[in-house]
Amino acid sequence: MKVGLFGINMGGHADPETMVRIAVAAEEAGFESVWTGEHLVAASPQAPPSPVRPDTHFVDQVASLAFLAGHTNTLRLGTGIVILPQRSPAVLAKELASVDVLSGGRLEFGIGVGYVPVEFEAVGVPIEERGARTDEHLDALRALWRGDLEFEGRFTSWHGAEAHPRPVQAGGPPVHVGGGSTATWRRAVTKGHGWYGFAATPEFTAKAINRLADAAEQHERPAELGDLQVSISPAAPVDRDSYRRFEDLGVDRLIVVQDYRAISGGPDPAAGDRSVDGLRDLSAELDLG
Repeated sequence: MKVGLFGINMGGHADPETMVRIAVAAEEAGFESVWTGEHLVAASPQAPPSPVRPDTHFVDQVASLAFLAGHTNTLRLGTGIVILPQRSPAVLAKELASVDVLSGGRLEFGIGVGYVPVEFEAVGVPIEERGARTDEHLDALRALWRGDLEFEGRFTSWHGAEAHPRPVQAGGPPVHVGGGSTATWRRAVTKGHGWYGFAATPEFTAKAINRLADAAEQHERPAELGDLQVSISPAAPVDRDSYRRFEDLGVDRLIVVQDYRAISGGPDPAAGDRSVDGLRDLSAELDLG
């Protein structure tokens, strides 16, 4: 089972020096990947369902991963997640293809539909359209990456257009669908290389894997997507026992959160120190090096 690290662009980690320190340390410690997070804006004052403090720093994911590509060599670089319906697919296709080129084909593309009304209001997207936009935007991204000259959709269309450079990875980066709804299971099976569960317990993970299996019986999976991969950010700190428990469930990748407190607020070098020490300790415990 592969091990990644979540939250490299946010909260206490959200300054350039700390981001590089953590990424380089993760690569040296045997981690497979680092993952960013996203909220384009935050509700202020914080109110449900917003999950973040309004002063939480989120350095843009594309900029962060392009920056870290130049400081690492083998580390996979993941978006965990892009709230896809809030983005222009033509602009995002260019940005993600560029990161894939700059990193030599190391991008992992996690997506979600979002759920905080104020965020959709800020970008001028009706929240009730988020599911339909997510499906179409993903189709549009792949069409641009393939070089399709025509695309006709409800939200995006072009006729006689193409974009270069295209991703290094044929067809674009692997897509990991985040969420926990019936639509999520369908979308992961029919459009994703994998599913990503955030802040998940082993119990929830087991149920999710069963829901994915149910969806696979109801919906045809395109052969080019291969076997569906399961990635999990555990709700609790990871040790050898919990690692084995997730592995026994069939999880393919753990994307650990060293400290959920460290991904709130603003840059804090001490949070970076704790994360570097924590990932080295975890690497030793799990024998990742």
